[in-house]
Amino acid sequence: MIAEKMKNMVANSSAIRAMFEEGNRLASIYGPENVFDFSLGNPNVPAPEAVKKAILELLDESDPVVLHGYTNSNSGYADVREAVANSLNERFGTKFEGKNIVMTVGAAGGLNVILKTLINPGDEVIAFAPYFGEYRSYTNNYDGVLVEISPNTVDFQPKLDEFEQKITPKTKAVIVNTPNNPTGVVYSEETILKLAAIMEAKQKEYGTDIYLISDEPYRELVYDGVEVPYLTKYYDNTIVGYSYSKSLSLPGERIGYLVIPDEVKDSADVQSAANVATRILGFVNAPTLQQKVVAKCLNEKTDISFYDRNRETLYNGLTECGFECIKPEGAFYLFVKSPIADEKEFCAAAKKYNILIVPGSSFACPGYVRLAYCVSYETIVNSLPKFKELSKEYF
Repeated sequence: MIAEKMKNMVANSSAIRAMFEEGNRLASIYGPENVFDFSLGNPNVPAPEAVKKAILELLDESDPVVLHGYTNSNSGYADVREAVANSLNERFGTKFEGKNIVMTVGAAGGLNVILKTLINPGDEVIAFAPYFGEYRSYTNNYDGVLVEISPNTVDFQPKLDEFEQKITPKTKAVIVNTPNNPTGVVYSEETILKLAAIMEAKQKEYGTDIYLISDEPYRELVYDGVEVPYLTKYYDNTIVGYSYSKSLSLPGERIGYLVIPDEVKDSADVQSAANVATRILGFVNAPTLQQKVVAKCLNEKTDISFYDRNRETLYNGLTECGFECIKPEGAFYLFVKSPIADEKEFCAAAKKYNILIVPGSSFACPGYVRLAYCVSYETIVNSLPKFKELSKEYF
């Protein structure tokens, strides 16, 4: 008999993964060129050539026993952590050192490490809807309580008035994700300043420490010159989780990092605990080869012009069909208003045209659907006549 906690997790298993598996099934029946799968945020742009070069160089030049062995610290190779810190300092004017970096098994691994480090049973973690649905599972892993802030469907900036009301003495952490999955919205500097001020005031009011966790796998995927604020500069108790899954198109390699600045309350204890959490959660350390690879590729970027073309084509095509959506500023998702109240029914209708989209209820925002446009340009173009047929059922 499986654990009671797992029963709920299985019952609420990711709708995104389920839709992706359905896409594979339909592709085997109708052919992949006739299935328009917008379910999974799996980058279709290849990794930069420098990644391949780095892997080959490392395999050629390194001592294989060292390269494939455990790291001396569970937090990762010292030289890699120092390189990451220096890169961040150059880009954002920060003053990090290697000790402030913990190499992680992607952003998901990093979030689990920091939540394991911080959360006691019953502690509250706040997330702004719409949010990546796994935040609930990650919080539940450590018997925390996820508190939702309802979505602001005007511009999808966080509802800060509701946020202020829902902070309690039990609030231990606040998760923000910008650029946002599923909306593609970038939280403005004005939003971040107000959010930080609220958190500072609440810390003083309750005499507690409230940690801001910035989940940043999409930081490099922004368009039209939009800038993403670096949150450690706005609020001392900020911890950053990053992944190379999107910035270098390496989702399957599971490599990222946490930034735990010295300004964080009891930073040395938090850094030490995160190092131990990495081990006791079973990661032991982040993949050693990939640590060395990303250290060689810190200035490399995926060519996001491919995503930008997809963004423009899909956004323009859907709005011309009569669908409503906010134009994304970052990431590679389009969050579209369902033409009917029950967005799951709309997803089912889309499937009749071999269009696979994810219901907004998976992101705590019913009435909307998410499309991941990190697909081939041909998929975008060929899907639009099908969206036109679908739209005729509603407009």
